[in-house]
Amino acid sequence: MKKLALASGILLHLYCIKAQDTIQIKTQDTIPARNLKQDLAIINSGYSIQEKTPFFKKQWVKKSIAPAILFTAAAATWGEKENIREVRNRYLPNFKVKYDDYLQYAPAAAVYGLKLAGVKGRNNLGRATLSYGTSLAIMAILVNSIKYTAKVERPDGSKNNSFPSGHAAMAFTNASFLHKEYGMVNPAYSIAGYGSATLTGLGRNLNNRHWVPDILAGAGIGIISTELGYFFIDKIYKNKGDNLSLLSRIQGNDYPSFLALKMGTALGTTNFLKESELDDKKQIGFEGGLEGAYFFSKKWGVGADVSFSSFPIKSQRITFDDDQNFGDHELKTQSLGFLSAGIGPYFSHEFSDKWQLMLKATGGYAATASGKVFVKGSDIDAPNHELQIARYKPKPAFRWNTGASMTYKFNPGLGLTFYTDYNQINSTIRYYFSDEIKDGDELGQELNNMIAKEKISYITLGLRLTAYF
Repeated sequence: MKKLALASGILLHLYCIKAQDTIQIKTQDTIPARNLKQDLAIINSGYSIQEKTPFFKKQWVKKSIAPAILFTAAAATWGEKENIREVRNRYLPNFKVKYDDYLQYAPAAAVYGLKLAGVKGRNNLGRATLSYGTSLAIMAILVNSIKYTAKVERPDGSKNNSFPSGHAAMAFTNASFLHKEYGMVNPAYSIAGYGSATLTGLGRNLNNRHWVPDILAGAGIGIISTELGYFFIDKIYKNKGDNLSLLSRIQGNDYPSFLALKMGTALGTTNFLKESELDDKKQIGFEGGLEGAYFFSKKWGVGADVSFSSFPIKSQRITFDDDQNFGDHELKTQSLGFLSAGIGPYFSHEFSDKWQLMLKATGGYAATASGKVFVKGSDIDAPNHELQIARYKPKPAFRWNTGASMTYKFNPGLGLTFYTDYNQINSTIRYYFSDEIKDGDELGQELNNMIAKEKISYITLGLRLTAYF
């Protein structure tokens, strides 16, 4: 307390002298004049005050957030991995496209291509390679030590080395490498890198080579391996990067190009299975996905979206033509889901630095999930008292979409968007009935040729987290 009082007294005295603007210290002997810097040095020599960095602002905490979320997600989805794979089997059971074997290397190839082309990044070529090599070594040790200890069977039953995904770990190591070297030049590099890594992970699941938890854990390992690789090499070089101070002054253009995560409520405007007589009301579901656009000016650009929407179908009581109930039995239809992608023009108008309106119109492709139809009754001797009587398989169809959105920008690079979209799909659905339902060849042929043409339209109301680049 004495030192604190002494410091306060000295500072107050000095400010009073400065305000009077009559600084002139006279001494009888040879006492040198003192200034504020010297006084503070005297105080600090015996008493120092250091501001404590908040926990969530510490560098190691910031760098650990993404891997921690991914590892937590892997643990949370472990018990549901079989159910998640069933969703894949409903949509794309025969998917076999090995793009993930090559796309995992794309971000790293981009780094070396940019450096050889003379585009200045965070580090020179030699040091970037040293950081990258260290990251790969850490990643390989982590992945392989876990793979051959856990011995998790792959979903296709081929081997017992499924967890974690090596492809996902490699892809996210490479994406983090691109982010480290060129993310400060333009955020678009980071978005492209992590986007390709995400598609690689998705490919491992679609190709039935990995469970979802394998991919999430691999992504977390890839990110943390790159952070550790750069941490160790930065310690050796005693700085954060050869060109960091230069790159921090580089800014992107002012066009509203963006990438966004979206989630919303989907409201059916038609009865989706009206012709099939499997529902009698409009459905309420959800939508989630990715959306982005590249603008060539402040007003016009071209954008695209990939979204997944799902709608539960309400059970129907079984009745005859005379409206008599068929006991306590009811028809249950699995949820109707759509995996959609589209592309088209985007228009943007900024009301101010904070508020932005955007309009769009896109056309594209919609794959509808296959599903099953059950009859449920208390007297049915089957699991959950349900017996499958049919399965349905919609054909891929054209989807058109139009929408409007309003964004509030927290800063030039990030905003929260309220959006509303209208979607329309004209779907053709074929039904295949179980053998138990068919009494003979003629009836079986008739049932297995049942086709319904359904007009499916819905409005989505939701929010997007929008990142501009």
